[in-house]
Parts: sequence; structure tokens; C-alpha cells
Amino acid sequence: MLPSDFVILGLGSNRPTEEDSCVDLLRKACAKLSPLFKNLELSSIYRTKPMYVENQNFFHNMAFCGFLSSKITPDKLLEEIHKIEASLGRDRSREIRNGPRTIDIDIELYGSEMVEQADLQIPHPRIQERAFVQVPLFDALSGKFKYLRTAASTFLGIEQNRIPGSSDVEFFMDAASFMMPIKNIVEKN
Repeated sequence: MLPSDFVILGLGSNRPTEEDSCVDLLRKACAKLSPLFKNLELSSIYRTKPMYVENQNFFHNMAFCGFLSSKITPDKLLEEIHKIEASLGRDRSREIRNGPRTIDIDIELYGSEMVEQADLQIPHPRIQERAFVQVPLFDALSGKFKYLRTAASTFLGIEQNRIPGSSDVEFFMDAASFMMPIKNIVEKN
């Protein structure tokens, strides 16, 4: 059983802005998310081939996990995520579904909750087919949250050591190097 206040988010970016690279956008998203969490852990960054809509740039993907700093419902967390995405240039009304985006933040797990709503499904409904989510997720759960790996794997019905499509997920940057510019912001939480 996963703790009720433990959340895993999947982040991705494949459309840089004039000011920010995809990695910069991921850093900014993590910095904006961090006040909502305590005891954080970030995965390394992975470069991944796009799924569903193939004629676009490769994605930079990662996982962000930790315990919520205050009681917040999944709906309220999604609302906060949408605000963060919009602040980083995402305009859902103008994008192609599964197409290029400055930032995408998905709630992969929210404790052991199961949510089935039109605009929110937890665990994420396509997590089992997405190596670009699974590889960073288990990477993030290999540090201080290693004790939660088995619970997450069992809850999701995923074998940690047998992730189909993982050959399409390429290591890009380790978590320590990624965090260096935002270390002070993230370590406060």
C-alpha cells in the first residue's frame, strides 16, 4: 500500500521556447511544483521518442515524487498543475493531442487512490504502455523512496525489471546535474 500523501508526477517537454530549452522548462516546472511537496526525489532526465504523433521532436522526460506538504485533493493538484503548465507556455486549446508541448505534467500516482473522471484518471490510464514514464518512475524510486518500489510496481501491475519499449528511452542527464541550478529551491521542500 502506498502512503496516501505520496504522489508521483511524470513531466515531459519537447517544444523549447525562445528563452528556455526543454531542460530549462523541466527545471522551472520542478521549482514551481516543489512548494506543494516535501521530501522530494527527482529522476534523471531521459530523451524519448514520441508516441502516438511521431512527426515531432524527441521528448525530455522525468519523474517527480514526494509527499504533499498539505492536504490537497487530486482535483486541486490537477488545477495547480494546469496553472504551472500555462505559466510555462502551454496552451491546451491550441495544441494537437499528444503533439508538441512546452511542458506536460501528469499525475501518475496519488497514493493508492483510483480516480475515474472525464478530465482526471489516476493511476494514469496509459502508464503500462509508456516506457517513457516507467523508466523515470522507477529511477526516482531507487533513492530514498526505494522502499516504495515494490508497492508502486504491484499497484500498477508493472514489472520493474521488464519494461517493454525501454530501448526507446535514452539516458540524457543525471538528476544531480539537472538539479544544480534549482537545488536551493527544491531542497527547501
